[in-house]
Amino acid sequence: MAVTGRVLYGPAGRPAARTWVVLHQVSMGGGGQPIDSTRTDARGTYALTIRRPDSAAIYVVSTWHAGIAYFSEPTAPARSTSSLRPLYVYDTSSTGPAVRVIRRLVTVAKEKRDGSRDVLELLELVNPGVATRVARDTLRPTWAGAIPPVAIQFRVGQGDVSPQVVTRRGDSVAVYGPLPPGERKQLSYTYVLSATVRRVSVPIDQPTDEVDLLLEDTAAVVTAGKLDSLGLEDIGGRRFARYRTPPLMPGAGLAIGFTERRLAPESLVPFVIGFAALVLAVGFVVALRRKPGAGRGGMGR
Repeated sequence: MAVTGRVLYGPAGRPAARTWVVLHQVSMGGGGQPIDSTRTDARGTYALTIRRPDSAAIYVVSTWHAGIAYFSEPTAPARSTSSLRPLYVYDTSSTGPAVRVIRRLVTVAKEKRDGSRDVLELLELVNPGVATRVARDTLRPTWAGAIPPVAIQFRVGQGDVSPQVVTRRGDSVAVYGPLPPGERKQLSYTYVLSATVRRVSVPIDQPTDEVDLLLEDTAAVVTAGKLDSLGLEDIGGRRFARYRTPPLMPGAGLAIGFTERRLAPESLVPFVIGFAALVLAVGFVVALRRKPGAGRGGMGR
């Protein structure tokens, strides 16, 4: 099986001639190994070979430019030839127009037994510049965005941005990995809202083209300057209320007020036990205060 494609340089898409490209076989378990390599020709074209295709694996092509690795879209084994989209490479820069938030999806699960809620955020970032954006230093990341200050147990999820180059810095998420121009890169992370959080503000600290909300607490109240309610949606057997905002500017208000927690039957057990203990204590005191001989009037002498 042959894998073919082109490597192009810069926004103009000039052929990247004599550039090394490597074909990787990636197993379902996540392991990967190079299985072929070659240099591109004068037109930036390459042809690589999969000698023993594995139907349980996927294949990607990589190349390096200016110290940054670039990867093609994955391809599955085919009977003959797999033609990939052109693989673009760029110079790097730590300056340029700000990375844009094209979409921010906030999913809030229903409260758990302890009253806390899990939150998943998925962002789509776009670098509108002409060079791959890189971090200047550890104080100035490639991109950063605010999260609720009440968020706890922050974790980075799987996406186009590696978890190894993402961290929480105060009340912000900071990305230190490279962001090539023009491509939408997905960033995901999770956090928890404790049981004491009955209302949470979603901070908007930069222009955001669209914010989508999925709330498993379908009776929650969302407040925003402008908001579209998109009804209920079943996702994996769970029901979510959907909302969408138009483009938001920094400082725009967006908040979620959760419904009051209902008392579950098991949460009443301590109260029932406490009430029963109180009744027994009162009965014991009353019994001690009864006069001797009381209650025996019906007996003969």
